[in-house]
Amino acid sequence: MSLQGKVALVTGAASGIGEQCARRLAADGAAIVIADLNLANAQKVADDIVAGGGKAIAVSMDVTSEDEVNAGIEEAVAKLGSIDVLVSNAGIQIVNPIEEYAFADWKKMLAIHLDGAFLTTKAAIKHMYAAGKGGSIIYMGSVHSHEASKLKSAYVTAKHGLLGLARVVAKEGGSRGVRANVVCPGFVRTPLVDKQIPEQAKALGITEAQVIKDVMLKETVDGEFTTVEDVANTVAFLAGFGSAALTGQSVVVSHGWFMQ
Repeated sequence: MSLQGKVALVTGAASGIGEQCARRLAADGAAIVIADLNLANAQKVADDIVAGGGKAIAVSMDVTSEDEVNAGIEEAVAKLGSIDVLVSNAGIQIVNPIEEYAFADWKKMLAIHLDGAFLTTKAAIKHMYAAGKGGSIIYMGSVHSHEASKLKSAYVTAKHGLLGLARVVAKEGGSRGVRANVVCPGFVRTPLVDKQIPEQAKALGITEAQVIKDVMLKETVDGEFTTVEDVANTVAFLAGFGSAALTGQSVVVSHGWFMQ
């Protein structure tokens, strides 16, 4: 499923899952827009892709700012000609019991995960419609799009919300060839997850080893973390899928943690 001639914009692509998704889409032939708050790191990733023979640019983007999202996507279209694939990946994590969860943190979480997905979709889909070539919008959900865990009220709420957004976009975009799906990874050993391990150990009163074994990986079939490559391969599959047969769906990549 070649992405030759396509342009893919990935948010939160300067590191972690987003970076690996960008690199995999570039390897499949897409020109890549590395969109991130950290423009310096985004530029390094873009330069590395170019040095490897690919095509990439970096744009500064705070996904909670409508002005920045619109400006970044307009810059991408001006430089590369279109937006054919959007990977809405930018996200953070804040864990706390609900009675201690600061309202400011709740709003921040929903703004990044949900407002960011909405704003980037709104800006990108206009170009997909105008070009008349269809497109693929991929949201980075989580097993927490389907399951709940302690300490993650805002995160679970946001990730559930992405399922609804994707289904509406799939229905609205279907007649114009725009597909929308959600990739739902299990725990991926990124700096975001590494930060959670001591936080959850403290909040739950258990050791860090117990957090990994009995919280994060307990429900997997093999006791293994999902890898960034697992997620990127799934994103690439959805980006290049050739028909509307696969739209409005969630694809769970979790070593069997959640089965649907």
